[in-house]
Amino acid sequence: MNSFGRIFRVSILGESHGEQVGVVIDGCPAGLELAPEDFTDDLARRRGGGQFTTARKEADEPMIVSGLFDGTTTGAPLTILFQNRDIRSKDYFALKNTPRPGHADLTAYLKSGGYNDYRGGGHFSGRLSLGLVAAGVVAKKLLEGVVITAGILEIGGMKQPAKVLLEAEKEGDSLGGIIECTATGLPAGLGEPFFDSVESLISHIVFAIPGIKGIEFGIGFAAAGMKGSEVNDAILDKKGKSATNRAGGVSGGITSGNPVVFRIAVRPTPSIRVSQQTVNLETGKKTEITVTGRHDTCFALRLPPIVEGVTAIALADLMLLEGKLPRVLP
Repeated sequence: MNSFGRIFRVSILGESHGEQVGVVIDGCPAGLELAPEDFTDDLARRRGGGQFTTARKEADEPMIVSGLFDGTTTGAPLTILFQNRDIRSKDYFALKNTPRPGHADLTAYLKSGGYNDYRGGGHFSGRLSLGLVAAGVVAKKLLEGVVITAGILEIGGMKQPAKVLLEAEKEGDSLGGIIECTATGLPAGLGEPFFDSVESLISHIVFAIPGIKGIEFGIGFAAAGMKGSEVNDAILDKKGKSATNRAGGVSGGITSGNPVVFRIAVRPTPSIRVSQQTVNLETGKKTEITVTGRHDTCFALRLPPIVEGVTAIALADLMLLEGKLPRVLP
């Protein structure tokens, strides 16, 4: 449904144009020092308003409304909310019966029997990724000694994307990109074979980020065109250190002690000013629409802190499951 994790369990809530969005974190250890300013940097990295991103401007100030007392977590569910203020619901009234191609408008309509909140994508909106970033901030604070970093490798197939971004913006079109994430400082032994492999759990939560269409660990799909002698990592010691890291820090679904490395494919923003074909839900007839409103030319530009956040959530849950983190912090 809307939750992830077994011990460090996060549940996201809200809609793009509702009063609030946010997250509830159950299972956060007691005794963790936490303050609103801890969220500032990652929330600022995710925020729109810059070139090639949405003009929607939200303060994104976290309101910690439960699970915190005298500046430390209590072990009770931690609830973090964000107000929605800069909304323009009228931008979506004309789209109520004409689902936008590439969006979840049609599937949301079919799933809910027509009761979905269609404004800005409702519960399917990227706006809800605020909760993932917030939970990721908490998870990062728990993962002392673990460093998680994500960065953009390319946009629109280009490592220097300024020109193609300008062209797409001028044409009213959009671009996707590739983001790489690395987690260092992890112990060996996290994860289980098969269903609870590290790759399975990270992939599960990564695909909760709207617009993700693919993921690969280590050398990923390139391994399919290589020989075993080219892919295998030479083992250097019994602690798991290897000469190379083509496996991406995971073997048999379990961390090897080497950095966990993966890349994700981000689709172009589906809201574009280019005319597109859809169907009218009232008449059943084909029609053309042009999407208006405020949208990112490339929302991949804002994804690194979200990717870091979801990775931290998955790893914090794994560390708690393995007993690598205490339930009450000293």
